[in-house]
Amino acid sequence: MGFSTSSYSCGRKKKVNPYEEVNQEKYSDLVQSVLSFRGPAQTPESLFEEDSLLYGPVSKCKPPKQDEEARVPGNWFPLFNPQRSLKPNATGGATIPLKIPLQRNKIPSVTRVLQQTMTSEQIFYLERWKQRMILELGEDGFAEYTSNLFLQGKQFHEALESILSPQRNLKEGYENRESGYIESIQHILKDVSGVQALESAVQHETLKYVGLLDCVAEYQGNLCVIDWKTSEKPKPLIRNTFDNPLQVVAYMGAINHDANYSFQVQCGLIVVAYKDGSPAHPHFMDTELCSQYWAKWLLRLEEYTKKEKNQNIQKPD
Repeated sequence: MGFSTSSYSCGRKKKVNPYEEVNQEKYSDLVQSVLSFRGPAQTPESLFEEDSLLYGPVSKCKPPKQDEEARVPGNWFPLFNPQRSLKPNATGGATIPLKIPLQRNKIPSVTRVLQQTMTSEQIFYLERWKQRMILELGEDGFAEYTSNLFLQGKQFHEALESILSPQRNLKEGYENRESGYIESIQHILKDVSGVQALESAVQHETLKYVGLLDCVAEYQGNLCVIDWKTSEKPKPLIRNTFDNPLQVVAYMGAINHDANYSFQVQCGLIVVAYKDGSPAHPHFMDTELCSQYWAKWLLRLEEYTKKEKNQNIQKPD
């Protein structure tokens, strides 16, 4: 048995290893250096860092759909009114700001249009925040929390109206400084002058919507629709204010074509005040930026109109 096995193994053709033909002495130093190298252990984080250096950062945003990129409002209407003066009529005495009451009618408000046309992503994050707060505070606690937020915002706007009106009641306005919101906007108020409207209603006759704006005044020499906002979290960028820019340009478009106003506005300002008194963030919107947001507002208004028509069609007679 041993002989036959030996004969069989001897009869097989020996397979040649190509590495045996390499001049090992020539490459011994290189092999030794590679084997002796001990680099840091690779982790998922280090691999992502290497990929980022080689190929650039990973994009976490989904690319917009082609039809969304090319969307143009079908209800196009100009934001600015060429027949209107850019400056309010100058008078010798102090101008009393307009304060037109909002008439409740079937015309939708700017707030309603924006609420009814939120994206699915906006609805998801809003609902998630709500459920998280309810989990933390309970149903009753969350109701009390939202009620307090509304009350604080109302008191903040009332204090601002007292400060900005010609018959200003500084005592009443500054009594609320302990809340922090008025303290937060002190550096903004220094640049606000020439108040033309306070808590005044606007209506766009052609596009059929109404709204109640906070303030129209000059900010650093530019006549602006000013929207005062309160927040518990910092909002240093305009994109942190979500749909607020659309609200501002909606008011601008309405005031520029509302017969109750003799002037037109070409700029906007969103001021985010903080309860702890930290400096508010001003977000100035120039003419070009306002025009961009105006196109987006028209799309939202168009979407709202289509939804309302579909609902009316589905309603039984």
